[in-house]
Formats: sequence, structure tokens, C-alpha cells
Amino acid sequence: MSSSRNASKKPDGQVRQSQVATTFGPGSLFDLPNHSVIVGGLESWLTRGGEIPEPRLLAKLQDLLRVPNLALFAPPADIDDPTSKQKTGITVWQFPEWFITQGPLATEAGRSTRSRRLIHRKLLTRGKFEDDNRKHQPVVPVRFVRACRKGHIGDIDWYHFAHKGKSDCRRELWIDERGTSGDLSEVWVRCGCGAQRPMIEATKLELRGLGSCDGARPWLGGHNSEGCDEQNRMLVRTASNAYFSQNMSAISLPSPNEEVSKAVDQFWSEHLQYVEDLDELVKERKRKKFLQDGLKGLSDESVFAEITSRKPSPTSTPKSEKGVKEAEFETLVSCTETIGIDTPDGDFYARALPKTNWNQPWMEAVERVVLVHRLREVTALVGFTRFESSSTNVEGELEMGVIRAPLASDLTWLPAIENRGEGIFLQFHSEAINTWLQKPAVIERGLQLEAGFDCWKKDHEKSTRQFFGLPYILLHSLSHQVITAVSLECGYPASSIRERIYAGSYGYGILLYTGTTDAEGTLGGLVEAGRQIAKHFKAALDLGRLCSNDPVCAQHVPGSQHECRFLHGAACHGCLLIAETSCEQHNDFLDRALVISTVDGNGSEFFGYHDI
Repeated sequence: MSSSRNASKKPDGQVRQSQVATTFGPGSLFDLPNHSVIVGGLESWLTRGGEIPEPRLLAKLQDLLRVPNLALFAPPADIDDPTSKQKTGITVWQFPEWFITQGPLATEAGRSTRSRRLIHRKLLTRGKFEDDNRKHQPVVPVRFVRACRKGHIGDIDWYHFAHKGKSDCRRELWIDERGTSGDLSEVWVRCGCGAQRPMIEATKLELRGLGSCDGARPWLGGHNSEGCDEQNRMLVRTASNAYFSQNMSAISLPSPNEEVSKAVDQFWSEHLQYVEDLDELVKERKRKKFLQDGLKGLSDESVFAEITSRKPSPTSTPKSEKGVKEAEFETLVSCTETIGIDTPDGDFYARALPKTNWNQPWMEAVERVVLVHRLREVTALVGFTRFESSSTNVEGELEMGVIRAPLASDLTWLPAIENRGEGIFLQFHSEAINTWLQKPAVIERGLQLEAGFDCWKKDHEKSTRQFFGLPYILLHSLSHQVITAVSLECGYPASSIRERIYAGSYGYGILLYTGTTDAEGTLGGLVEAGRQIAKHFKAALDLGRLCSNDPVCAQHVPGSQHECRFLHGAACHGCLLIAETSCEQHNDFLDRALVISTVDGNGSEFFGYHDI
């Protein structure tokens, strides 16, 4: 790859800050107006934004990545002032280094064909190829590259591929399209010596056409690589499976002492996180005037108590710590109609909705409805994968055994964004769900869903993912139905409403919320819809009864090798599947047969006909 191409300048392209932490993070591929590039690692970024404090999330990430001094920062913001001499932006590197010319279509033996030269970057003059007639032809980046499941990526060795092995031949190469469908069986790589090979063979791992991976990590620098035992796979650089960001998020919870918490936030990363005892804090406050001014009016004891609460105890073990979702659940269920530790103008403000507003027969399983008027969510980019995505576990935490590609050679910080919005929380009676789990039909359905998961595991032998359990699948499926029903009237599109499913020993609940980096996530539409939650809940249950693809959808067998939808029960694009940006499990673990009776009538539904 070329390390001399730095396409980070403003005229080359811009993306939103939130996209950097999701779609266009380090290692991602995309097209700028004049270049095809790969986003550079964090150490090559010219600047970074302000620090984003979120102690709970940061503690989990420090433990996960084994980086004790990790910090969260926003991606760099663009400077609109054209006269500014400060350099900002994110460095990207030119990738791939092979290009193809733009040849015309021709007709040969009644079939459309097109032959285009395959050119390396070094043969270009000012971005164009000079042919034998001294004409300058425009070129575009080749769309095929090689990659492996560990995230490594690089250019295909086209000479090796065309000659089916090592060859000293360095004649001109061509890409022949012998048809108009674009199918890989009609795309051939041809050498001037006569050797040729169809691109379809690059997709067959047993042929080993692309060779073994060399561990190249071009986003970390031109010659950065590591050992790798994977086989190269062909990757279309613009395909959706070229980059899957691994994100972890947490909702900011109210602090018992908001004033102290905000004051500590100002000096946490640079100063206060290193304070070990009360005497050291006293000395620091006396020695540094900015600490005196910033912590004015706060006692040393209250400040040190806040510092201590943010640090993991040396005697505690990860198992004894509360999960990300468990802490959120406890806060949400503690909200009453009038009492709470939150403030209306803070990061979190929620109040329970009186039961008289939603008390209906079909709502008997619901214990509490909470309207979340204000919330703040912090999402951090942890790493990325290629070919297959990796979701969080039931508790909203990343799996420890997942192979993720790194964002930097020496990781000291992570890109993060903070979204502000509103939401609706539904808590369910644990007794009702536990009683439902004992029904023979539910047990039988659970065995079918688990058999489907076992089939999925056979295709993903290295995955550490575990079966999520029936309570999670029930609430997850119900969540998708409620999102669809609520979006019809709340003013937000379904793709803007997100979910968090709580299904653990601490209890069961669903949080539907919306959030953006600006004020558009706090317009009040979702909270207003929550005041009529009984109506929307009934509509959601009605939506689950019948799918446009029934009876095929309702009678789908999770372990079917024919359909290969191993993580779905009665679920498809006609009923439960929603935008993947809204779903915390990328539309896995869904089955509306657990929610309401379908045309299959297997008897595993949680809500009976008599409830509605």
C-alpha cells in the first residue's frame, strides 16, 4: 500500500462524527471523491475531540482490553474556518493499489464483452494510465481485495492468481467481463501470456486460490503486519461484510451527588484518576490553582469518595461487579411517580406512569411503565471484524473470546459518541415469565430454538456466543413488535428507535429509546406515545398474529438446513425483522410464536387470546 497518500484533507470528503464510531472507524473502506481509501489507526489521526466521561462503561472497557489508563474521546470535529492553520481530520491511506481502465463494451459471437487493463498504482501518471497510443485513460480502483476473518486485508496477488501459483511472468493483466450480469463466473483475470482464471474460483477456499494470509494491517501503517494462520478470502471492498464495528454502550445513570460528579469529570483523565488517598488529594488541591477553582465549595471527603467509586476495588472480581444492564435496570425500576435521584435538567430524568393510565387486561404481565424524559447514551468503538459481525451478550457486554482487529498499535484511547434522547421502559413480572417457562409447549419450543442455535454453532466453531434463553427471545421479539407499532404514531421512524433488553436474574424489562448527537432525539414524541402505551401494546400484539409470509414464516423450523435461518423461529422481514441499527442483536434470536399464537398454533405463546 502507499503510505505517501494522505487523503485526510477537507476537500477529499467528510463524514459525521457519529459515523466514525460505527461505520467509518479505523480499518474501514470507503470511497472519497477522488480516491478509494482505508481509514488509518488512531495514532495516525491528526487530532481528537473532547473527552467523554462515562465511568461505568470505561471500567468495563479497561477490563476487557487490559488497558488500565484507557480514555474515551470524541472523533475530531471539522473546523469551518478556511483561514485556520490548525490541521484537523482523520488520516486515510490509499487502498487498494490496483486499478482497472474504463474500456468500452464490445460484441463478440453475439455476447457482450469488455476487456480492461489491470494496472498497479506505480504505472499511473497523475492518476491516469498512458496506453500504447500515448492516450491517458481514466482508471478506477479494482473492487476485489483479499482479507481474513481476523481483519487483515491487502491487495490480491493478481499474477499468482492468474497463473494458479508462483510465476515470474510480469506481462500485462486484464479483467475480462464475458457477459453483462456481473456474476463472478463471467469475470476472468487474463495475463498477456495466455494464462487465465475465473474470479469465481477466488471464492472457493478449498482451491486456496488467494493463498495464506500474511497478516497485513494497512490501516496501522504501510508495512504493519502480524502472524496469521488464516486462509485468504475474497472480499468485495464495497460490500456490507467488509467492516463490522464492535461497539459497546452504556446509559448514563444519575449520581447521588451530581455536583461532585460533574466537578470530578473536568479533571478526571489528566489528574484525579491518579489520586490514591485523601492526603494526596488535599496536597493536589493546594498545589494546583485550577483544582482549587474547579472543586470550590466541595469537601475533600466528598471528592475523594467520588474518585474511589470510579475505581475498581482491588479485592473485587469481575464476577462480583454489576453488569452494564443490571445497573441500568435497577435505576429504572427504582423510579416512582414522584421520587427519584435525577434532575429534570440532567443527563437522566425518568418518572413512573401511574398504573391507572395503562391498566388493561393485556397489560397484566407488565409491572411498571417508566417514561424516560431524558437520557444520555455513550457508545464506544472497541474494534472491528470482517465477514461476520459480533454482537454483545445478554448483559450488553462484549464477549471476551472474540477475535477483533485492533484500532491502534498502542491503544490509549477509544473513539466514542454521546447521544441524548428519550424513551419508554416496561418492567415485566418475573413470576409471570417464570410460570410461562414451565409450560410443556414452551419447553418444547425452547428445544427447537436451541437446536437451531446448535446448528449455527457448527458453522461458527470459534464463536464463544451462548444461547440467549427463552425470556430474552420473548422480550426481544415483543420489543420489535412494539417498535413497529409505536413508530406509526410517535413521529420517529422505526429505524430511529432503539432497544435494550433486560433478561437476567435481576429481572425482565424492555427499554425503547431514541437518541442522536443533537436535539432531535428529545422532541417528546416517544414519551407522549408512552402515555398511551396500552393502546400501542395491543396493536403490537395484533401485529404478531399474522405475517404476510404465513404459513411459511410461522412453520419455519430453526434447525432447517434448507433455509439456514438457525437463529430465527417464526420471524422474517414481513413481521419481526427491523433495521439493524435499531436491534441490539442484528436481528438474531427472534420468534413471535413465543409472544402470541400464530397460525402454527404450537401453544408456546406468552400472551393468550383471552388477554386481548
